[in-house]
Amino acid sequence: MNPQRPANTFRNPAPQQPRPKASHGATHRFKKTGRWQQARRFMRERPLLERVYWFFIKAFLWLFFGSIGYVIVLKYVPVWVTPLVVTRWMETIGTDEGSHVYKKWRPYEEISKEAALAVVASEDQAFPTHWGFDFDEIQDAIKENQRRERPRGASTISQQVAKNVFLWNGRSYIRKGLEVYFTALIELIWGKKRILEVYLNVAETGPMTFGVEAASQRYYKHSAASLARSEAARIAAVLPNPRVFSIGNPSSYIQRRTRQISRQMRALGGQQYIRNL
Repeated sequence: MNPQRPANTFRNPAPQQPRPKASHGATHRFKKTGRWQQARRFMRERPLLERVYWFFIKAFLWLFFGSIGYVIVLKYVPVWVTPLVVTRWMETIGTDEGSHVYKKWRPYEEISKEAALAVVASEDQAFPTHWGFDFDEIQDAIKENQRRERPRGASTISQQVAKNVFLWNGRSYIRKGLEVYFTALIELIWGKKRILEVYLNVAETGPMTFGVEAASQRYYKHSAASLARSEAARIAAVLPNPRVFSIGNPSSYIQRRTRQISRQMRALGGQQYIRNL
């Protein structure tokens, strides 16, 4: 009796497994690639539109990297001119007001720390700890402005520096968006000490007067290095509206606000509060 012959596996191949279907993710990528190719073909068929497109792309890149480079340069170079200074100077053209600009740059080390403490106490007490934006203050301002006739702002010192150094006056979503952008940049690149130094040198402190050094020499007849607490507090008191409020001829409101700022400076612990910026 013959043994059963083994099956010929070469003549009976195993059934082929079905090919796996493309995943949804792969299909989605193919569709995206197809759309990109269609968009490129659409642009190539319209040379003018393609030139406009690449012009805006290049302009955006130039502005983006140029703004970063400009911020880096101003970390080390004194800020001699700002858009606000130019605006105020142009406003005096053709008027009886004097067009002389009182402005003198002083390094942070040559400015009385009473002046630095005064602007922090009056304008932005959370300055040493926040990252450019005081969200608690913003929320409080939004709630208060719902029942106030004149809305109050919640800009930090960093935001005011970004606005004064890099941007124009006015209210618009574009300007506000750029303010947020430059505020984040200077917080990241400059640091707190440099931001406060620039603020003390560019803040408007009176008619055609910018910076605490110019204000000190014009109204107190001495350098900002020797500002007393009461003098620094009065300079800080007029900052909300230096074209209306006067350092040299303070109203009763400014005198009262000066005393309030002096009390706040003591409550914060004096110059120790800003020593580790």
